[in-house]
Amino acid sequence: MTDAADLRRRTAELLAAHPPATTDRLEFLRARFDAGLAWVHFPEGLGGLDAPRSLQAVVDAELEAAGAPGNDPGRIGIGLGMAAPTILRYGTDEQKQRFLRPLWTGEEVWCQLFSEPGAGSDLAALATRAVRDGGGGWIVDGQKVWTSSAHLARWAILIARTDPDVPKHRGISYFVCDMTDPGVEVRPLRQITGEAEFNEVFLTGVRIPDAHRLGAVGEGWQVAQTTLMNERVAIGGVRTPREGGMIGVAAADWRARPELRTHDLHQRLLKLWVEAEVARLTGERLRQQLTKGQPGPEGSGMKLAFARLAQEISGWEVEFLAEDGLTYDDWTMRRPDSVDFTGREAGYRYLRAKGNSIEGGTSEVLLNIVAERVLGLPPEPRTDKDVAWKDLPR
Repeated sequence: MTDAADLRRRTAELLAAHPPATTDRLEFLRARFDAGLAWVHFPEGLGGLDAPRSLQAVVDAELEAAGAPGNDPGRIGIGLGMAAPTILRYGTDEQKQRFLRPLWTGEEVWCQLFSEPGAGSDLAALATRAVRDGGGGWIVDGQKVWTSSAHLARWAILIARTDPDVPKHRGISYFVCDMTDPGVEVRPLRQITGEAEFNEVFLTGVRIPDAHRLGAVGEGWQVAQTTLMNERVAIGGVRTPREGGMIGVAAADWRARPELRTHDLHQRLLKLWVEAEVARLTGERLRQQLTKGQPGPEGSGMKLAFARLAQEISGWEVEFLAEDGLTYDDWTMRRPDSVDFTGREAGYRYLRAKGNSIEGGTSEVLLNIVAERVLGLPPEPRTDKDVAWKDLPR
């Protein structure tokens, strides 16, 4: 049984064999994965030791104290938070061996080809088609949108319609798509922030071998649920210290600019501080629950809280800073590697937070999930539940 003492011993052995000061970064990360210290709750041979998830903090603390390099999770968050748990649960042994190590080390970036222009909130209505190519593989045609990191990605998790003659949720299959295929075209989508963090992706005759399918044909919706639940935990359940994240920036502004303080702004800041702390502690509880299994619909509640707080805190900050809150450092069109909510000015945070209630599941959809799957309220009527996808109006 792996315990904290055993993990400290293993970490010390890793550091002795690969001193961070003299070891190449990628070499160290590969060695850490092979030692089972990447994500300790994963199986042995796949970056883990079958240890309790809660013990990951022991390894991380030891490595941070030794100055060991990290794998830049902000850059590879889709791979870590969405692709990896889905591959672990539904992938074949060959898929796990092929994809998990370079995913964790950051050698291969991943993106998510889910949303479409006509199927955003109603994801199951997607129209991208995957048809058999006669040789055991698949030919994919369609369009995806709001795809973060597509301009950096080597691989994508993709859902496509493989049977239009059954109801929409039952005719979907789940694939791993090679983003270097000549039929993949990535176009930047410039956002309100001036950046093109997102992309639209056009798929024209993209060939995917059947060996890159996750789960059974027609059961892609069930596989996608694993991805979506992990996505919402990844977005809304990021571990932060007390007064960390955006509320920490707002509190720092308050302390630094006493001349701008008013009673009303003070009361609103106190309310937001308490709500941010409640959300932080709820996230800690959710992470403890994750040690016992896969994430459930409760992650949707965390993502809801994150989106609302990000928008309210950034709105408070812009109002508090008055004309200084309206400044913007750089409107240059660029394609960033990651999102920086705390390292930019208030104007950026205010604009970027508008997307938080859309990305990763709209707040309206998540409210339905919380109502139906957490609170047990009656579901909304769905007239298309038993209608073949091809017969749905579009």
